[in-house]
Amino acid sequence: MKIAIIGAGTCGLYLGWKLSEKGHEVTIFEKKKEIGQEVCSGLFSQRILKFLPQSRKLVQNRINFALLHFPKKTVKIKFSKQFFVMSHFELDKLIASLAEKAGVKIVLNHNIRSLPKEFDRIIGCDGANSVARKELKLPEPNFRLGIQGFIKKKSSLNFVKVLPCQNGFIWKIPRGKEIEYGIITKPDLAQQIFKNFLEKNDILLERVKSKIIPQGLITSSNPLVALCGDAAGLTKPWSGGGVIWGLSAAEILLKTFPNFSCYQNKAKRFFLPKITLSKLAVKIVYFLGFKMPWLLPKETKIESDFLL
Repeated sequence: MKIAIIGAGTCGLYLGWKLSEKGHEVTIFEKKKEIGQEVCSGLFSQRILKFLPQSRKLVQNRINFALLHFPKKTVKIKFSKQFFVMSHFELDKLIASLAEKAGVKIVLNHNIRSLPKEFDRIIGCDGANSVARKELKLPEPNFRLGIQGFIKKKSSLNFVKVLPCQNGFIWKIPRGKEIEYGIITKPDLAQQIFKNFLEKNDILLERVKSKIIPQGLITSSNPLVALCGDAAGLTKPWSGGGVIWGLSAAEILLKTFPNFSCYQNKAKRFFLPKITLSKLAVKIVYFLGFKMPWLLPKETKIESDFLL
């Protein structure tokens, strides 16, 4: 089949690579001049190796647990699978090289304004502000704002620090050669909350960047057009991370291809319960953490990517 993929991010490149290996003719359209996601913490669970064993060489640091700091209680959260700190930029570069070797045509600096014609199937992997989603006249997901910055200080600690705030949290991630600070919360709150935190702790960041993060599950009823990854709002409700969720959706799409209706139904069955339960779990933990911290355990263990 002749397939168009809009967006050369992790999901789009991965799908292009795998579909090309199956013998399809794949063209990926990317609006940027260069491959590589720049605004991302690059904190991926060990599950990334299931999809991309080649990514092991990109590991900068390993994370075993998180310390969740409420005003009067700190909870140690252990993960079922170890987390790797990687460069998302380099991860996308790696997948792009695999895709091109498989025969995928990647068209850079090409801003898609409408769904391309003369293709048997179209897959929208074009991020939070997806053109494919808008062209299909689908509802928008909920949006949060992520901001990150770095300080030049070596740290190979094996845990991250998390400070819950209004509708989100602030983080500190040791990346080996540097330390990353960031925040995710509602767009109208993020800048001021983060600014207050940085000033209070006398932290001066370099390379500060931001990105809109979608959350939800937006599906298409069009039998010829599907959405995947951030375009479908597939990010973790608690952390905003989208790579493993996006790749998990991509695997469902690959197994059901070219039946997009089957893909949408299976994606709903897989993700909707996880989204609902994890949202509820986060609300309960935040309520207890701020209102009744004595009810929270000092230590707990969670599933790294799906929480429950």
